[in-house]
Amino acid sequence: MPLDNADFSAIWLTLKLASLTTLILLVIGTPIAWWLARTRSWLRGPIGAVVALPLVLPPTVIGFYLLLLLGPNGALGQLTQKLGLGTFTFSFTGLVIGSVLYSMPFVVQPLQNAFMAIGPRPLEVAATLRASPWDTFFSVVLPLARPGFLTGAILGFAHTVGEFGVVLMIGGNIPQKTRVVSTQIYNHVEALEYTQAHWLAGAMLLFSFLVLLALYASGKTRSAWS
Repeated sequence: MPLDNADFSAIWLTLKLASLTTLILLVIGTPIAWWLARTRSWLRGPIGAVVALPLVLPPTVIGFYLLLLLGPNGALGQLTQKLGLGTFTFSFTGLVIGSVLYSMPFVVQPLQNAFMAIGPRPLEVAATLRASPWDTFFSVVLPLARPGFLTGAILGFAHTVGEFGVVLMIGGNIPQKTRVVSTQIYNHVEALEYTQAHWLAGAMLLFSFLVLLALYASGKTRSAWS
């Protein structure tokens, strides 16, 4: 068998991490994207730049500062210890936090572009019909922005699956706890186990290709991502 129990454990942990990260990003990314698409505040530029930072920063930089922040001597690490939660470094929770930050632009930007593409007209029509802001958002905005949600969810999930630097820095390489597919491939290569590495790397390659194929075939990448 090309894959062993450790490989399947890494695959399961990766899928679990990517699913949870995507769900969290859709929940917190939606109001951020809506605000960025609608506001005229001077904070739009700085906040948009902060959200997009993972696009240009090396993953190890993000992981390093998260390690300091969440560690026993970091501000958040000291707070979580006082609350009796311990530290989130080298834990699955730490992986989730790092993944949310690292994959955020891949969800927020498609949502922001989808919201901007709606334009003011549908909102004005809803207002003339005396729809409340909440009713307008859920009945008008969300259905029209569906392509952006689809694109953001797929890209966020796929990007989380492919993480390496952030998860290695903040989570380490602990079997059945923080060892995901990318770090498992690294382990196989270090051990000169190229057959297992080929199987996992090939699966990642196929997965990435199918994700991009689905996006381009749907015709929604152009409207919701660019």
